[in-house]
Amino acid sequence: MSIADIKKTAEAKMAKSIEALKGELHKIRTGRAHPGILDQVQVDYYGSMVPISQVANVSLLDARTISVQPWEKGMGAKIEKAIRESDLGLNPATQGDLLRVPMPALTEERRRELTKVVRNEGEDAKIAVRNLRRDANEHAKKLLKDKEIGEDDERRSLDDLQKLTDRTIAEIDRLVSGKEAEIMAV
Repeated sequence: MSIADIKKTAEAKMAKSIEALKGELHKIRTGRAHPGILDQVQVDYYGSMVPISQVANVSLLDARTISVQPWEKGMGAKIEKAIRESDLGLNPATQGDLLRVPMPALTEERRRELTKVVRNEGEDAKIAVRNLRRDANEHAKKLLKDKEIGEDDERRSLDDLQKLTDRTIAEIDRLVSGKEAEIMAV
């Protein structure tokens, strides 16, 4: 494995860490409705647990209400039960075949709790990035030890990996502060 391969691998893995963080931040709800909020809710469908999106059409009615339209008549009650029992704190209301899921307004205390969750997710992503940097540095040091590269090349690769890590952590900080601002906006 060459230094270029090490850098490329580290860069790809750090990009995946950022994508994973974006996915986690996307799940944390603000006061606005978003159909993706229900993505992790599982429904009992003939004995197997499946996501709501596989048994119903999930869309927005307005900025604060999600509509869930089951594809089969008997699924409405099961979907309603699954949403109620999820840890999202949502309370769906049935209108015929349609389920309306209003988003409750967030209290100041709940907003502060959510910002702590966001910071924690950001810190987890930073730890993952630092672990990737450590692994890449160990690969570069092993190449030096095996005399496949010189000391100058090793030092240059360590500097490049540090710069890549700094850029990735700055991106994580930007994502976290953006999500915190979104949560605290009333």
